[in-house]
Amino acid sequence: MAKSITVKLGFLCFVFLDVLLLFMADDQCKVHHYEFFLKETNFTKLCRTKTMLTVNDSFPGPVITVHKGDLVYFNIHNQAKYGVTIHWHGVKQPRNPWSDGPENITQCPIQAGTNFTQEIILSDEEGTLWWHAHSDWSRATVHGAFVILPPHVNYPFPTPDFQQIIVLGSWYRGDVMAIYEEAIETGGNPNISDAHTINGFTGNSTDCPTGETFRMKVTSGKTYLLRIVNAVMNEEQFFGIAKHNLTLVGMDGAYTQPLTTNYLMVTPGQTMDVLFTANQTPTRYYMVSTPFSDGFAEVDNTTAKGIIEYLGDYTPSSTIISLNLPELNNTTAAFHFTAALKSLATSEHPINVPKDITRHIFIAISLNVLPCPTGKFCKGPSVDDNQTILAASLNNVSFSTPKVDILEAYYRNINNIYTEDFPNSLEVFNYTGDVTNISQYTTRGTKVIMLNYGEAVEIVLQGTAIFSPENHPMHLHGFSFYVVGIGSGNFDNSSNPHHYNLENPPRVNTIGVPKSGWVAIRFFANNPGVWFMHCHLERHASWGMDTVFIVKNGCTPQTSIRKPPAYMPPCFAS
Repeated sequence: MAKSITVKLGFLCFVFLDVLLLFMADDQCKVHHYEFFLKETNFTKLCRTKTMLTVNDSFPGPVITVHKGDLVYFNIHNQAKYGVTIHWHGVKQPRNPWSDGPENITQCPIQAGTNFTQEIILSDEEGTLWWHAHSDWSRATVHGAFVILPPHVNYPFPTPDFQQIIVLGSWYRGDVMAIYEEAIETGGNPNISDAHTINGFTGNSTDCPTGETFRMKVTSGKTYLLRIVNAVMNEEQFFGIAKHNLTLVGMDGAYTQPLTTNYLMVTPGQTMDVLFTANQTPTRYYMVSTPFSDGFAEVDNTTAKGIIEYLGDYTPSSTIISLNLPELNNTTAAFHFTAALKSLATSEHPINVPKDITRHIFIAISLNVLPCPTGKFCKGPSVDDNQTILAASLNNVSFSTPKVDILEAYYRNINNIYTEDFPNSLEVFNYTGDVTNISQYTTRGTKVIMLNYGEAVEIVLQGTAIFSPENHPMHLHGFSFYVVGIGSGNFDNSSNPHHYNLENPPRVNTIGVPKSGWVAIRFFANNPGVWFMHCHLERHASWGMDTVFIVKNGCTPQTSIRKPPAYMPPCFAS
C-alpha cells in the first residue's frame, strides 16, 4: 500500500463569482502525502509468469482514499527502465495543470532513476475517480482507484453497509510496451489482450483453470456500494451481477439521479458508484464483465467473472448462478444506458449548466490512414494498392505529440511546438452515411484549441463512418462537462438543440460518442491551463484521436495559471 502522512491545514481556495463551485473546498481540509514506487514486479496469471511495471508491487495499484477538498501530494519514484507520467483522472486541478500528468502535454516523463512530486488539488469532486500512467501504454498495469469521500461522509442516498472497489482491467501475456512499440513501428493493429480482469483476477480461464477468481462475500439484507473503475485498454464493458439489480448513484466523481438497471455500460476511463442489496436466496452468483465493441477491429472477447458468495449456514448450489449481458455489438443497449444518465441536481448537490453559449465547436471523430513512410513495410490496410499505417483524427487532424510539453511551451512562449489553428469545424458531408467519396487519409499536426477564460463552451462530438465507425469514449482533462444531448446519425443544428436536457444532464469527464452518432457537451472554460482531450481506447489515442485545449488566463492572478513548481521533469527534444 502507499505510505500516507496526514496533517490538518486551513485551505484557502481562490474563487471567481462564475466558478465558485469549481474552486470551493472545505474551510478545514487535510493534506496527505503518498509515496509511489514505480518498478518491475513479477506476476503469474494464465499459467505464465511475466515481469511488468507496477506501483508499490501491486496490480491494480494502491487505493487512495481522501475527502472532498483535500490536498494530496504524490512523490513518484521512477525505478523503471523508461520515463513515465501519472495522471489523476477526473481531478480538475484548478489552475494547476503542472500536475495533471499526460506525457509531453503538461509535463515530460519522469525519467528512470528520478522522482517528481505532484500536487493534487481537489475541489468539487466527490465519489470515485482513478489514477493511471499516461505514457504510451503503461497504464495497462499502472493504475488504481482514487476515492473521494464526502466531507462528513453523508451520502445523498442510504448509507451503504459496506463498500467494495471493483477495477476492470486488461491482461496481456506479452510485454505491453513491446506490443505498443511494434504497432507503432508497423502501423498495424496492436495485439489484443489475452484476458479481462476484475481486481487483477482473470477468473477461472478455460485455458488455464487455476481458480484465480475474485470473490466478494455478502450478508443477506445488507447493501453494498461498488466503486467501479474501467481501466480496460481497448474495450468498453457491460457489467452485471446475476439476479441482482444495480442502482447507479454516482459517476466520474459526481452524483447521478438513481438509475436502477440489470446492466451497466462502462467505457474505459469512466468510474461508477453503484448500489446493490444482497436480497436473493443465499448461494453463489457471478459478477460478470463482458466487452462491448461495435467496430470492425479485432477485440478481446473474453469474459471476466467474479463470484458473489452469501455468508451463512447453507448448502450452496453446485452451479454458480450466471447471467446474460448484452451481446458484444449490442449498440442499442449501450446507447440506451448512456442516454438514460442524469445528474442528481439537488439543492445540496447543484449543477450549473451553461445556457448562453459564447463558443460553439464542432469536432468530427474518424479512424483514418496515413501513407506508409518511404522504405518501410507497413501493416495498415491497403488503400488503392498502397501500403498505409493506421491513424485517427479529430476534424481530420491526427495529433502529433511534441518532444517538448505543450504546457511548458505555452507558459514560456517557446515557438514551433504547437500551432493555434485547430479547425473549428470540418467541411460538411454526410458524416454517418455514404462516405465513399471522402478520403480515408488524414494529416498529422500539433494543433490546439484556444479558449478565453470564462467562455461558455458547447462542443458537438460527431462520429463518422470513415474507415470504421464505432463508439468512442472521449475524455477531457481539467473539467467535468454536461452531456446535454446524444443522438444517432448526423447532428442537426436546427432541430437537435430543441431536445437538449438542460435541467439535469449528467456531469462527467468521459462519455461514449455512439457509433454513427453524436454527443453535445457543455462546460465553462473556468480553469486556465493546458488540458488534453482524447479517446480513452488506447489504440485510438496512440493513432492521434487527441487534441489540446488551452484556456487563457483571466483578468486576475486568482483566475490565472499558478506558477510552476520549483522542479519539473526535464524535456529531451530530439
